[in-house]
Amino acid sequence: MDAVISGSSLPPVRTVTSIISPSAPCTSTSSSLPFPHFHCSAKLSFHSSPTIFRRTTTITKRRLRNSSSSSSSAVPRFTVSCGAGVVEINESQFKDTVLNSNRPVLVEFVANWCGPCRLISPAIQSLAQEYEDRLTVVKIDHDANPRLIEEYKVYGLPTLILFKNGQEVPESRREGAITKVKLKEYVDALLESISVP
Repeated sequence: MDAVISGSSLPPVRTVTSIISPSAPCTSTSSSLPFPHFHCSAKLSFHSSPTIFRRTTTITKRRLRNSSSSSSSAVPRFTVSCGAGVVEINESQFKDTVLNSNRPVLVEFVANWCGPCRLISPAIQSLAQEYEDRLTVVKIDHDANPRLIEEYKVYGLPTLILFKNGQEVPESRREGAITKVKLKEYVDALLESISVP
């Protein structure tokens, strides 16, 4: 999968994902490209089975600092913000907000450095507002909540998981970017499968 992600407020980002053999070294790397305005980072993660890995390489265009302050370049920082209807929670709030909820909860695992997470953020916010009477939508930061990431085996971002009655709904896990139309179809099918009017 090779996608170019760009927007008026974001620098161009190229993400390349490929399946590699299990004999490849399982390390994360971060290096500078031979071009002075670009930065490259790679991440290896388990794919659908323990013997297949997914390697994701992200190339981001750097912002140049004022040449008088420093000759180095800075990688821009972005955040995945919560809109109305989406609540950001952490590990300590997970039990009360998700597991003890009396209605279905859609959990979105995201990270600020994740381009696809930023892409689907408006669709998730819109969904949270549209389904607020039937569904609670929460966001969990990948980097700040490692115990939850490990417990729920979140290997790719963004990851969506629907919970009902304190349990993960079977077949509800979805990984990667998704359009607003496909997101609505996904949620409608899940809510129908668990009999939520």
